[in-house]
Formats: sequence, C-alpha cells, structure tokens
Amino acid sequence: MEKAWNLQSKQEGRWGKTLLILGLSLGYFMVLLDMTVVSVALPAIRVDLGGGIAGLQWVVNAYTIVFACLLLSMGALADKIGAKRVYMGGLVVFLLASAITASVSSLGNLIGLRAVLGIGGAALMPASLTLIAHAYPVPAERARALGIWAAVTGIAMAAGPIVGGFLVDSFGWRSIFLLNVPIALVSVGLTYGLVKETNRKPQQSFDWAGQLTAVIAIAALSFGLMEGETYGWKSPVIFAAWGLDLLSAVFFVRIQAKSKAPLLPLGLFRNATVSAGMVAGMAINMGLSGILFVLPLFFQQTAGSSAHAAGLALLPMMIPLAFNPILTGRIVGKIGPRIPMTVGFALAAAGTMMQVWTAVNTNDALTFIALLLIGFGVSYTLPSLITAVISSVPKEQSGAVSGALNSSRQLGATLGVSILGSIVSGSESFTRGMHVSLAVTAVILIGGSLLSYWMIGRSKTR
Repeated sequence: MEKAWNLQSKQEGRWGKTLLILGLSLGYFMVLLDMTVVSVALPAIRVDLGGGIAGLQWVVNAYTIVFACLLLSMGALADKIGAKRVYMGGLVVFLLASAITASVSSLGNLIGLRAVLGIGGAALMPASLTLIAHAYPVPAERARALGIWAAVTGIAMAAGPIVGGFLVDSFGWRSIFLLNVPIALVSVGLTYGLVKETNRKPQQSFDWAGQLTAVIAIAALSFGLMEGETYGWKSPVIFAAWGLDLLSAVFFVRIQAKSKAPLLPLGLFRNATVSAGMVAGMAINMGLSGILFVLPLFFQQTAGSSAHAAGLALLPMMIPLAFNPILTGRIVGKIGPRIPMTVGFALAAAGTMMQVWTAVNTNDALTFIALLLIGFGVSYTLPSLITAVISSVPKEQSGAVSGALNSSRQLGATLGVSILGSIVSGSESFTRGMHVSLAVTAVILIGGSLLSYWMIGRSKTR
C-alpha cells in the first residue's frame, strides 16, 4: 500500500513538474510567436489601417524597441520583488494588450499597443528563466527543463509565419493577436497554481536613470532610421534625432560607469568574447528580423501570394530553428562554439546572397535552398553564441551577461527592420530595394563570420 502511494506521489510530482515547465514555456512561446506571426500580417494591416513602409516598421519595432530596452530592468525587478510577480504581471499585460489590439481602428493605436506588448514580453523572458532555475535546483533536471523550454520556443519560431498566414487569410489580421489570449490564460492558471515565488531583495536599488537614457537612445536611433525618408535625411528633425541618440548614449555610458547597481556592467566588455558576442548577437538578429520583414512583403505585395502561402514559403528558414539547436549544442560540446558560429554566419550569408537575385519568376527550388541555408545558419549561430558568451565569464556574472546579450540581440532586430525598411522605402521599386537591402544584410553576416572566427574564444574561460 505504501509503495503504491509513493508511486502515485512520484507520478503526480512528475505531472506537476511537466505542467510547471509548460506554464513557464508558454510565456516565452508567446513572446517569440508575436515576433514572427506579425511578419505575414503586415500587408493586410497596411490595407486596413494605411501607412507606408515606415508605418509597418513601427508596427514591428514598437514591440522590439520596448522589449530590448526593458530586458535588463525586468531581470533586476524580478530579483527585487520576486520573479513570479514579474512573470504573472507580464502574462496579464500580454493578455489584455493582445485582446485590445484585436479591436484597434488606427495605425497609431496599433503601434502604441505593440509597445505595451513589448513591456509584457520583456517581463516574461528573464522571469521565466529565473523561475525555472529555482524550480529545478538539480543540474540534470534543470538542463532537461531548459531543453523543453527551448524546444517550445523553437516551435513558436517555426509556427509563427504559418499560423499567422492561415489566420490572416481565414479570419483577418486581428485574429493573430487573439491567439495570445487562450495561451496566456493557460499559462496564468498553471503558473499561479504550481510555481513558487522566489526570494525577494527589496533593498536592491534600481537604475532608473540608466533605464530612461537607454529607452531614449534606442527610440531616437530607430526614429532617425525609419523616418529619414519621410522627413528627409538632412532635415532638422532627423538631425535632432541623431543628436538626441548620441547624447543619450553618452549619458547612459556615464551613468553605468558610476552606478553601484548598473543595468549594464561595463566591466564585462573587457572580455573579448563578450564584446565580440554582443556585436555578433546584434548582427545575427539584424539579419533574421530584417529578412522576416522584407520577404513576406515581397511574397504578398509583389509576387501576389496569399498570407498563408507567404508563411509556407518561409517554412524552410523556420524549421531548422525548431530542431537544429539540439544538434548544435552537441557539436559545441565537442569542438567549442567558435567554428559552429563561424560556419553559421557563413551559411546565413550565403543564403541571403542567393536571395539577392529573387524575383517574381525565380525558381522555387532556389528560394527553398536559400531560405534553408539561412535557417541552418541562424540555428548554428545562436546556441553557439549564447554558450560562448556565458561560458566566458564567472558564474556570478552569467545573469548580467545573459541579459546584456539578449538586449543586444533585440537591438539588432530593431536595427534590422529599421535599416532594411529604410533602404526599401527609399528605392525606385520594392524589388530593387529588397535586393540592395539583402546584399547589405549578407555583408553584415559575412562580417559576423569573420568576427566569430577571430574573436570568439580568445579570452580564457573561467
């Protein structure tokens, strides 16, 4: 009888652990899904709400700007008031903002609510990782839990364009935001019932000045890049944006140098691998997000594909992101991160360069191979990059460097959409602008490959 009871208790414990990791994974699932699902909805949003390329850039970047700016702060806030509170707050924000977004009637309201979604997303990512670390103190169990977390989020990357395309064609673009509502409700229920709160550190200070200057710097830079074509690149408005960006960036660095609890400890950048990793993180996300912005517009507006067909066309790029990181982890474990990173950037650059010659009558097989190369390139690069950067610093700095890397990647995503969108909007035709923007992206990715080869792993692992 006692053995049967113990067996039942263990089974219930396993089920509880499974549901717990599911609840924590669904939050970041929504974060990534929201980044990719919007890409195929942009033409439909433009038809319904108006706005040119700059307007669509803001739809994408309002989310990533806020997400990038608040990631570091949300990690600190989770330590201060408890990770469960921050995670639950992020879920509620995501749920409510998604529901309201489905009913907006203007592009400005949509952009504003996308920024609110960025607040929720920034809360969910660092808090979910902290909660997983506390819920699974045994290293082997934690590794399995993080594997599940990564697999679920990989599925979000792969499913986003396909699910988004189907929903846009079947129910309209508003339905992609309603998709978040049931997912958030399930995560709220599981997290509230199964996840324990972490220890709080109410005495921990918060770098408000650093946060404010970071937001202003990134927002001003994005405004200058995205609105240059609208106001004119030599207009006082754009020069003012550049000046505000530079001034804010200088103040941010000074504040971080003097702060007792900086958002971004500048000492991390004395490590060559960390410095190179931050630049590489920006480069790979610039490529991925820029491509995800430009290609769906081309497939639908120029090639005449439906949203669903455009989503399916992106599938060769997205599938490797779901399964290949597991293989990459094993490769990195055997030979280290430098070579997989170098190869990953090179593959992504080769695929992007192949896309430079994409036209309406381009052979589907060429597009398939190009997108497959990009997908494998990104899926080799990202796990290698994360491993290289985190393993190059002492354990007590792993949280800070992880937050900094994620912020740099999201900044890269913002810049990718801003730069490629600006090139496209300033060109004589969309196709011509797309070719130039993809060529620029390929050059950036080649630079990432060279940087990885020469700089990653050059500092000692501690």
